Amino acid sequence: MSQPSASPPFTIAQPALAMYEVDRASQGLGITLERAEPGIAVTAMKVDPNQCNGLGVCHGGLIFTLADTAMAFATNADGSGSFATNAEIDFINPARPGDELRATCNRLVHRGKASVNDVVVTNQDNVVIAVFRGRTLSTGAPVTAGNPVS
Repeated sequence: MSQPSASPPFTIAQPALAMYEVDRASQGLGITLERAEPGIAVTAMKVDPNQCNGLGVCHGGLIFTLADTAMAFATNADGSGSFATNAEIDFINPARPGDELRATCNRLVHRGKASVNDVVVTNQDNVVIAVFRGRTLSTGAPVTAGNPVS
């Protein structure tokens, strides 16, 4: 299992850490958690050749997954279980094998149980690969490792 890597002054909130420890999807794709606190999260992934499509660039679905994962950790870091309700992505530049992608999520609006979040995906040269906007809804159920939030 990949270990999260928070570098000072970054932190990983306990609910996010508990989620990551059992997140087989993220770990299986090589996604790591670098930072997670309420409303903010950073995930990263090195593009493997097996993650590329027939045109030799990273499959857009994997870039979407990286961004969605950052949003999930940002919106669940406070311990109040949230799920995505809608998301869209604009692919700006291709990601290639060996690129080190970083998805940075920032919550723009939090009102009641709903939030709107922006995620910017960049590569190791800080080139913008994609811009993602997602919306989440909190169930209010506590985040507990491995237990579904309903």
